[in-house]
Amino acid sequence: MEHLNVPQFLGLLVIMLGAARLCGALAKAVGQPTVLGELVAGVLLGSSILGLVDPQVDVIHLLAELGVILLLFAIGLETDLRMLLKVGGASAAVAAVGVALPFALGYAVCRLLGLPNLVALVAGASLTATSVGITARVLSDLGRLQEPESQIILGAAVIDDVIGLVILTVIAALTQGEAVTVLSVARITGVAFGFLLGTILIGSLVVPRLVSLVSKIELPGTTTILALILAFGLAWLADRAGSAVIIGAFAAGLLLAKTPQAREVEHGVTELGNFFVPLFFVSVGAAVDIRVFNPLVPANHATLLVGTLLIVVAVVGKFAAGYAAPWFKGKKNVIGVGMIPRGEVGLIFAQMGLTSGVFDAKLFSAVTLMVMATTFLAPPLLRALFPPRDANWIPPKPDGIEELVTGG
Repeated sequence: MEHLNVPQFLGLLVIMLGAARLCGALAKAVGQPTVLGELVAGVLLGSSILGLVDPQVDVIHLLAELGVILLLFAIGLETDLRMLLKVGGASAAVAAVGVALPFALGYAVCRLLGLPNLVALVAGASLTATSVGITARVLSDLGRLQEPESQIILGAAVIDDVIGLVILTVIAALTQGEAVTVLSVARITGVAFGFLLGTILIGSLVVPRLVSLVSKIELPGTTTILALILAFGLAWLADRAGSAVIIGAFAAGLLLAKTPQAREVEHGVTELGNFFVPLFFVSVGAAVDIRVFNPLVPANHATLLVGTLLIVVAVVGKFAAGYAAPWFKGKKNVIGVGMIPRGEVGLIFAQMGLTSGVFDAKLFSAVTLMVMATTFLAPPLLRALFPPRDANWIPPKPDGIEELVTGG
């Protein structure tokens, strides 16, 4: 990997952050999440157009990884485990189908196209996520967050993310050379769930007392620093335990979400995330080679076919999940559409496939295209199917994960 000196690094940060903010603002102006603008900024800066950003540079890779950790930490902070237990069977049914069906369809499509087993597994896994941030922001903007459909969507999306993170941990281990057997998959899954449950059980006893103690220190930012230490520490422990670092970051968010200082921590993490998270999205976009989408080049036809089919099964699989709870009498089509956007979590899957060497540039670009298409498609469809109940509704200012992926 290329190494940068300090002036080169500073210049690169100016370019990446400036382009991310500009393209994010343009995306927001046309009613789309800022994450799409930041991805486009990365595509423009990447090797296929301007050639200014190489995501394989050591320091850029590390900054992007920090962005991922903060992103999962923010998702954990906004996850209420008690609410998940209350939303009932409808959310659980939607989540289960919303993970299993897209995974199976994506895996089947890739295998039918002749792709290797491991590649098909990673591609299928990238279809399982649902973006909590994007869906929550759109529903909030419409003043519909308290509707039964919205509660089912958000509950299912969070369950999706928990299951998706475990799947990601399993897939990550497989990409590092683990044999794809029932025994190995069961072992990795057990480690991931065991670490998550063990951390929550032990941390629930220790973390609230520790946060309460530290909050008495009259030094600005102390609580946020403690939260970051906990997030980074659990991420490191997760890796040492044979799980994924993002499982540890997510677990830290879950533990802090139950403390009285949660809003203070969320505010501090969001401010920090506004620096690191765009760097992650830009680096993902920079790894996309748009030249593989040129239909005039015969060698690109296979990539275009994979990308198109992944978009189709990604939409169909999640939309069908909206009908997984037949006893619910509300708008099932709204639930299905609300589950469609892959957003930030889908990009984490895609990036893992690329950095592990499972995806080549063409397949990575095809999967990223699927993430962008589903993220672009969901907001206008939700607005059409679920218009604001009150014409005078003024949406609240977003915070936390919603701000990081959709803009303030």
